[in-house]
This record gives sequence, structure tokens and C-alpha cells, in this order.
Amino acid sequence: MGVAVPRCSRILAAALLFGSLATTANAEPPAPDPPVGASVPAAVNSSGFDLLPAIQQWIDTVLPAPALPPAPDTPLVDGDSLTPELAALRAATMPTPVGDAFVDEWPADLDGMAPGQLIAWRDVTAVGGPILLAPVRQVVQFKYRTTDAHGAPSYAVSSLAVPPGEWAGPGQRPVLVNNLPINALGRECNPSYTLAHGISLNTNLTEYLPPTTQLALLRGYAVLVPDHEGPRMAYAEPYVAGHTILDGVRAVRGALPEEFGDSRFGMVGYSGGAIATKGAVKLLAEYAPELTEVVVGAALGGVPADYELLARSMNANLASGIFMAATFAVGRERPEILARMNNLARWVTTSVVKDWCVDTFALPGVLLLPIDVAANFPDPLNSPFAQEIYRITRMQGRKSAVPLYIYHGAQEFWVPEQGARDLYDEQCALGARAVYRSVFGEHIIAAAVGYPESLLWLDERLRGVPAPSEC
Repeated sequence: MGVAVPRCSRILAAALLFGSLATTANAEPPAPDPPVGASVPAAVNSSGFDLLPAIQQWIDTVLPAPALPPAPDTPLVDGDSLTPELAALRAATMPTPVGDAFVDEWPADLDGMAPGQLIAWRDVTAVGGPILLAPVRQVVQFKYRTTDAHGAPSYAVSSLAVPPGEWAGPGQRPVLVNNLPINALGRECNPSYTLAHGISLNTNLTEYLPPTTQLALLRGYAVLVPDHEGPRMAYAEPYVAGHTILDGVRAVRGALPEEFGDSRFGMVGYSGGAIATKGAVKLLAEYAPELTEVVVGAALGGVPADYELLARSMNANLASGIFMAATFAVGRERPEILARMNNLARWVTTSVVKDWCVDTFALPGVLLLPIDVAANFPDPLNSPFAQEIYRITRMQGRKSAVPLYIYHGAQEFWVPEQGARDLYDEQCALGARAVYRSVFGEHIIAAAVGYPESLLWLDERLRGVPAPSEC
């Protein structure tokens, strides 16, 4: 799924941002959803007639909504509380199954399971071992119960790579949780798909650069790589990601207690992976309090901490393809977002686009389109609906239960440094232990410049060295 694109477009996509940038996420809307397909009259603002609402209205006048089959009665769609029309739209935007039952099939008995409880596992060493480019004893994939953005039972998949030989250090072998910037709409883009099926055009470059997994394995650590977007591929949704990561830690400790039951776990994530990591550390104390002494630290780089800043920095420019894709992806968990799309957006999000990876859906950014052209109401990024969503997705007031290392590029333009600095200031004010580094570069250069020290900081935490604080 997705289209074949040359390697240069993958590099362009990386330059357009590892990370994630939805303007919409886990929040209750302040007003009822508009009817599916509803148009909004053109608006007048302080500068006179605003052309964009007129374009929105024109789109829904000349372009009919796609004809969609009724929604199937499946937990993936979860259409019980939706109108039939919105349920059908949500079903049509879901990622296409990849033909792998381990990933595709929704377990039938999740209600009776505890978060992190193992559902199934499989050994993928034969395929995953050689392509990791580092010595491994075993590569195992876990399927386990987790929680979606609404608190309902869901499932997730994570991959665990274990190096050969016995752990020579004190205690049990540490585990590095590598939260990759998956930044994708389709399931073939997940790291677990590569490890189970081999390298393809959809393999994420960040599985190898920077070589976090490989360096950790050579260090003797095990590495856990979660598919943190969940079964609905809710790219940039921090609650789904946080739950998935924390339940992945639970699954490893529960499935392999003799080897990892008392291990230290440390987390790392850049950009889209930093959104996931932020979700995990901010949810840890309330969602998985038994892990507060297990997870010893988290390193976050290039973190898109405030979606309101991104609404100004990533809209109507080269990053707008990523911006729109992430907004749509969060709508898979929050269908009231889908209800606010116009007919053009519905045609796009129910097409092959719904399975694209970042190297493909980033390319429409060259059109420099504002997200307004996809909405069915005026000024969507400054609406009360958006303002409430910005507040919720900041996860404001939640203290990290673990020490933090935060770094960000001083020359960032698509992911402003202000968001990362505000996150650091917030955590200091709440009493968390934290370190902040402003490093040279925009998103890509800063990733390389800030990476070495962040990994050294995390290595010390995994070796049991107490975390410093510069608050």
C-alpha cells in the first residue's frame, strides 16, 4: 500500500519532519458534531471577505460525498455511538489489513483482560535477526491488551530484540524502549512489519538512522520497539501511544519475568517518537503506577509538545502534507474530527492515501495548501473546537514520573523550540527531575547534534546512576 517512491523522496520526507503534527487529538468537543457532509456559509472577518470559507462551500457544492458501504460491526470501527453516516466514514478511513492475522485480528475477549496482558507472541528471529544489523539471540513479537484514547480496551504489538550471551552487569538485563517516529497511516509502515516480513519500500529509515537499536544491542541491552500508533494507526495521538508503550513494558515483564521482571527500562524518542514518549511519561503515574520505579528515565528530542504552535508553523507550507495526514490520523480515534472534513477530504482519506507512509504523504506539501481547504467550517485552527483540543493534547499539569532529558534545535522552524522549553519549564514547576539542551540546527541537524549526549544520559540511567536535575 502506498506508492513506490525513490529514495530521495524518503530523504525529503525526513527533512519535512520526523514528527508529528496533528492539530487534533484526544478531547471532547465543546459543541455537537456537525452533520456529516454539512457545509458552512462563508464568513466575514475583520479584513473583509474571507475566500477560504467560500472555497469550502464551493467544494461541497460541486463535489458529492463518496458513497460508502455501511460500517461493519467491529471494535476497530466502534460505531455504536456514531450516526450511521459517520460510522461508515470512520470505517472507510481505517488502515487496510496487511494479511497478517497476528497484526490484523482484533481479539474477542479484551474486556476480560488486564492492560498489558499477553494475548499472543511469535518468534521472528529468522527474518528480524539478520536485518537488525547487530547480533541478536532472539527477536520476539508480543500482542497484548492496551487502552485506546477513550479508555476502551484495545490491542497493540511490540517487538523485543535480545542480544546474545548473558548479561554481565548488575541485576537483570536493562531494556531500552525505542519509540521510533513511525509517522504513518498504513500498517506496513510499522517497525513490527519490517521485522516480521523483511525490508520493503515501506521500511522506515529511522529504524536504522540513528542506530539506537543497534547501539543498545551491542551494549548488551534488550530493545523494545512498540508499534505505538495502535491498530487504528492513530499517528500523533499521545494517549494511544502512551498506553501502548506502558502496556508493552508490562507485557515484557509479565511474559519473561525471570529475565526482565526486575530490569530497568529507559525510553527514547525523537519528533513523532517524542510525542509517544511524552504521552508515556505523563500517563505513567496514573495509568501504570507500578512502573514508576521500573522506568528510570526518558530522553526526548525535537518534541512537538504544543499543537497550537504547530498550527501556525506547519500549515500552508512544505510541512502541510504531514500536518494534514496527522490530523486525519487522529480522527481515526476521534471521529468528530472526521465529521468536520469536507467532501474533498473524505474522498482523499478513504482512498489509497489512508495506507501511505511519511515518505509519500509528505510530498503534497509542495502544494503549500492550508488545512482550511479540508474542513467544512470556517477558521478551523482558531475555532473553539481547536482551542480545546490544543489544551487537552498538551496534557498540561501531568508530572512525569521519571527523570527527563529534553533537547531541541535552536534553529527549528516547523517545530518551534518554545514548545520544548515550555514542557521543560512545566515539568520543573511540577517537581520533576529534568535537563534541557538547546542544540544547533533545525529538525534534522539537531537530531544528529543532540543525539549523542541524550544517549549517554539514558545509558547512565540504565546503569543505575541517579539522574541529575537542572531545574
